[in-house]
Amino acid sequence: MTERDLPEHYVEGCAQILAEVSATGRRLTREEVTSRQEFGELAADAGHGLRALVSAHLTAARAAWPTAPGTADSALAALHQVIDAFSEGYERAQRHAVRQEEAARREFIDDLLYGRSDLGRLAERAERFGLRLSHAHAVAVAQGPTAYDEGDKVPQRVERALISRFGDRSILLTTKDGRMLCIAPGHQDEVLAYFAKQAHAATEGGQVAIGRAQPGPGGVVHSYEEALNALELAERLELEDPVLRAADLLVYPVLTRDRQAMADLVLNSLGPLTAARGGAGPLLGTLTAYFDSGCVAAEAARRLSLSVRALTYRLERIHKLTGANPADPAHRYILQTAVIGARLLDWPDKEL
Repeated sequence: MTERDLPEHYVEGCAQILAEVSATGRRLTREEVTSRQEFGELAADAGHGLRALVSAHLTAARAAWPTAPGTADSALAALHQVIDAFSEGYERAQRHAVRQEEAARREFIDDLLYGRSDLGRLAERAERFGLRLSHAHAVAVAQGPTAYDEGDKVPQRVERALISRFGDRSILLTTKDGRMLCIAPGHQDEVLAYFAKQAHAATEGGQVAIGRAQPGPGGVVHSYEEALNALELAERLELEDPVLRAADLLVYPVLTRDRQAMADLVLNSLGPLTAARGGAGPLLGTLTAYFDSGCVAAEAARRLSLSVRALTYRLERIHKLTGANPADPAHRYILQTAVIGARLLDWPDKEL
């Protein structure tokens, strides 16, 4: 838009102010400054660009520029004040609009992720932010060593990378409870994979969990909850994978669906380890390392900083206490399931 396309009232009074100030050498009055600020706010609210508005002021000033000697400096100082006041009002209106947009966005994100709003109304609001909730969506959640807000450099860097790669693909990036979130259509797995890569690098080794694609208006919150649960499982099971997919971890919720049955398995299979010197912790850690290394004694010993002989002694001690041999395939499944249950239930630190 050029200055010729702008309503004339945005520069109304500019020529008169310049004429008076150049003749008297005075500064702008408070009322004149306020009027320029108000015009700036109105122009910003109407969506006009600042560049065209400044150009329009310069055009008005050129038409009314004084010709008398010694008045040019006063006129230039007055023009400076006029444009400065106008720009201040313009920027103030823009900041207010940004704050309103941020508040609306935050309210929408909260309602979307907590399911606190009418789904029909939520779907209407979602279109404003590029989401069509009638389709399936998936959510990726990234957490790092520190908490993140939307204005922080890390989320902004990740957002720039995604926009540069994918442009406008109905993607919504935001933060929630100190974590970064990416919401994308369920069929665009490459978007979430790229987000995971960028977030892992930007957070200097943080973890990213990706929920499964879920359909309908409630699909976003379901996928979000799956991603959060995956991060919680990773912490409890000490999983160090940079990217966790909820679909790959479905066995763990199944194992703990009947908590009492799992607690009984843990106590019955691993309870005797509490009779060992030092308690159950060291031997439970031995089993964890042994199973995590694929039941390869040399690798498990390396992870525990033990000799293979010392590891073998511990495995024999476990066999003697529990009656189950970790090296025997017939016993291994029960022991490994019990070890996973112990980690999920935080045993032996918590009494079952």
